[in-house]
Amino acid sequence: MTPDDLKALVRTVPDFPAAGIQFRDITTLISHGEGFAACVRHLAGFAREGGAEAIAGMEARGFIFGAAVAVELGIGFVPVRKPGKLPVEVIGIDYALE
Repeated sequence: MTPDDLKALVRTVPDFPAAGIQFRDITTLISHGEGFAACVRHLAGFAREGGAEAIAGMEARGFIFGAAVAVELGIGFVPVRKPGKLPVEVIGIDYALE
């Protein structure tokens, strides 16, 4: 599948969650077996070329794609969580949402 084929599998929902926002709904991509697999292979290619030793993904979309890419490459996955979600000491960094 081409990048354009993959892009076509992502549904755009206008004005969600607020006016002027174009929400990209990935459920249509990840529910399409061939498309999801092609997307994971495509993303894994970037990580492979970069010599990735692990894949990090932010919740929640990052968990879906990051874990799948890590499995494809046979390397570990590091979940990036929101504050207070884990009972152990963690490394933190501040960031802003879209």
